[in-house]
Amino acid sequence: MNENGEYYYAFLEHRHLALVAGELEQSVYTSPRTMLTHARVLIDSVLQLVMQEEGIPDVQHKSLKDRLDEAGRQGLLTDEVRDALHDIRMAGNRAAHQPRAFRVTESLAAWEQLYIVMKWYVEVYGNPDFTFPEYRDPAPPKEQTFELPELESRLGRLEELLRKTLSNEREETLPAESIAVSTPKTHQSEQPGYTTVRQIRHGDRTLDIPYFLRDAFLLPQRFEKSVRFLVKLHGVEEARIMSELPADLTGLHQAVTRYTEKNDEQFFEELAEFVDEERARRRIRIERPGELFLFHKGDSIIVTETLAKAELTKENFPSLTPGFIRQLEESGIRRAGQLPQELVILAKYKNVGAGTIEKLFEDMKNTQKEAETV
Repeated sequence: MNENGEYYYAFLEHRHLALVAGELEQSVYTSPRTMLTHARVLIDSVLQLVMQEEGIPDVQHKSLKDRLDEAGRQGLLTDEVRDALHDIRMAGNRAAHQPRAFRVTESLAAWEQLYIVMKWYVEVYGNPDFTFPEYRDPAPPKEQTFELPELESRLGRLEELLRKTLSNEREETLPAESIAVSTPKTHQSEQPGYTTVRQIRHGDRTLDIPYFLRDAFLLPQRFEKSVRFLVKLHGVEEARIMSELPADLTGLHQAVTRYTEKNDEQFFEELAEFVDEERARRRIRIERPGELFLFHKGDSIIVTETLAKAELTKENFPSLTPGFIRQLEESGIRRAGQLPQELVILAKYKNVGAGTIEKLFEDMKNTQKEAETV
């Protein structure tokens, strides 16, 4: 990626080739093993496109080695391109099977070899008026990067799209001018953590679950209409965390007694709200690093020093009752800065309901506003 956030192969017209190449570029420094392993998919896709252009049936060629050997027999490859393809394939095989640590120098070498392959492909089968850019090393990442499981998920999703595209194109070969020249619309601007890692459905509705929520704890109090339902599910070790949820919520109620399909539907609706709220909270945390927040449903406030030091008294927060204050003190909570970040947790205290917590949150917002005017 350059200083403008553009990936090197953004000029490729073949959108899915460009997307996969962009992910490989990002993984050169962060995960050499991933880069080496998945580089094989990119060159295999290029060889499939070449065979389509040359009218060579692909039915009998089941592997990357088969396609590489066939392209060699047909005299389609220069010595330099053949060696680059072979080196990428072998390095990918080693990365896929050997447990040793792989070095950045190895992924950088594969990146250079990919350049040889891509330059050859575009110059031979692309628009003759297009000038292929000079080679460029990937820039080391300066910002937050994708964790390996998320990076693997992104690559897997893109490679599946690429495979589907190639399958469709076997029936109609791409015209040469479509191989390169313009910048495709990519999802490279997607921030780490937001990659969809699974989908949960109910009826004809589906909900995308982002990577950062794949193992999120499902606090019952966050689901106002489904609190008791979730507590019961927790009791039988069901639905405590996101990854425990089934792909289809239809029938989830059967894990406990006295609940119906209506509860499945209601929980799905609240789960969608939960995901939206968590996305918003993550954006706030990214935009305001180093800040402490208090959250209530879809709203939040920043805990300033003034608010953090505010004593939890009736005078400072009118919504607090003597019984609520006493229970907080018994838990060692005497100032606003000691409150749990997720305020709905306060519903665990006796005679403290959703309405009381909402009023306390409004009191704290008013305290913030008053402090701003000082």
